[in-house]
Amino acid sequence: RTTMKSLRFISAEAFVSNAEFARKSLSAVAHDLFPLLFKASYLLEQGEVIHDLVKNWPLFDFNMGKLLGATLDYQEDLSHRTCSVCLESCLTGLRDYVLNQSSPYMKKLRVVDLTGIKDVEVQFCKCKKTMGRWARTQLLSKLCSELMVYLQQAQCNPGTFEISINVLIDLFVTERNYELVVQALLKKCSCPLKICCVAFRSDNLTLQKFFYIIKLTDPSFLRKLEIVHNVHLEMEHLEILFNSIHFPLLMSLTLPARTFNVQRFTATDEQMLTNIGEKMGEMMQLTELSMSFSILTGRIQKLLSPLKTPLKMLDVSNCSLNHADMAFLANSFHANHLEALDLSGHDIPELYPSTFFKLLSHCSSVLRSLTLEDCNIQDTHINMLILSLSPCQKLQEFKFIGNPLSSQALKHLFTFLCELPMLKNVEFPVPRDCYPIGITYPIDDANLCRFDHQKYERIAEELNLILLQANREDVKASTPLFGSYDAAVQETNSELGAYLIKSFKETLEKFTTSFNKMS
Repeated sequence: RTTMKSLRFISAEAFVSNAEFARKSLSAVAHDLFPLLFKASYLLEQGEVIHDLVKNWPLFDFNMGKLLGATLDYQEDLSHRTCSVCLESCLTGLRDYVLNQSSPYMKKLRVVDLTGIKDVEVQFCKCKKTMGRWARTQLLSKLCSELMVYLQQAQCNPGTFEISINVLIDLFVTERNYELVVQALLKKCSCPLKICCVAFRSDNLTLQKFFYIIKLTDPSFLRKLEIVHNVHLEMEHLEILFNSIHFPLLMSLTLPARTFNVQRFTATDEQMLTNIGEKMGEMMQLTELSMSFSILTGRIQKLLSPLKTPLKMLDVSNCSLNHADMAFLANSFHANHLEALDLSGHDIPELYPSTFFKLLSHCSSVLRSLTLEDCNIQDTHINMLILSLSPCQKLQEFKFIGNPLSSQALKHLFTFLCELPMLKNVEFPVPRDCYPIGITYPIDDANLCRFDHQKYERIAEELNLILLQANREDVKASTPLFGSYDAAVQETNSELGAYLIKSFKETLEKFTTSFNKMS
């Protein structure tokens, strides 16, 4: 599919394709043409031209999402191209904007917004080398620190110290880039490039380091907080976090696995849970909440009823919800507003089929994404599932990996899915008849790949043919056995792996020591 380009955009491409000529001619270019030239340079991966455009940026703001998004001159959205050449040129250009003393333009730049960059699995840039969120965090922090060192050592124009540019970014901090980010945040007041953290993700960090850096980010501006892998945050730490720090603009909160475990609750823990619910109730903007792999049996109402703003996204996968929890969700004011819902890991057909049906009917007018992985949905439940999904006419994404469904049931379901007009992405399980007879669900990792691959490919082709015959080539159907693509995990998987090995080794050493003492 080719996207139409205006004559202006074609001319811009021609201009920037000769990098040497374009760089020499920038001083004669009208201010309002800079955004056009930037997008053309980004499309053609002209790193040197991008650098010089940013270095001489003549406008008040620089918003990556808007600059790379659909424009009248070129409709294609390039914000999902995290091209390393382009992004590095962009960020070094920003540093050199501060140091640039020969720019013919008066320095007007006040706001740089990098939050519109989207990390996706498939990259279309020619260099095929991406710069993910972690690497962008790393590079910006490094450039801020280098800038401060240079300004302290060099004879700079006094006007340089008056430059103040807020750089809005989604920070991603792990043990490996922690020190660098901390140094950049500590120097924020005196640095011309001021890191403004809009979203913060933390993996592989000790609690002490997490608490220290989260305070440095200025939480009053934080809109999204993700505490994900290997940050051992438990309920008492969450209460301390909410008691000591206010998050007035927080819209999205992701908590790590096992933050809550009601199986070992005391009266003190119950009060703690109530306090946490009340603190979340004070977050007037909170509309997205993810609490997967916590044990929350019978406590959903206590946690969510204080919320004054309806949730648009809720992930309670593998949270051991009971009928009372599901009944609360189905009858709560959140139900009518849920655009994304994840109930994976619950035996829906067995435990609460009618309540689930009610919940889905309430959110059907707005629901865009539904995840029901490992929910024990079998062939006998397919008609119930179709009936539940029928009103969900805005559904764009449906994931149901790990359910014991036959190829016949999947074909029946796919025939129905063709009727959902907005559907774009389907993640379906390996059919049960591809596995050896007697396989038990949920399937453990050891047996996950032990299926008839040729048979699977044949059935997958048949399912895609159903989509094709219904003119639904726009729907992508796949079976990601080990879960959906996660850009953050993909980027830091080596650090994550090393951390897990280290943790396992330490646990093993503790066990050996204890065993030796007993002996």
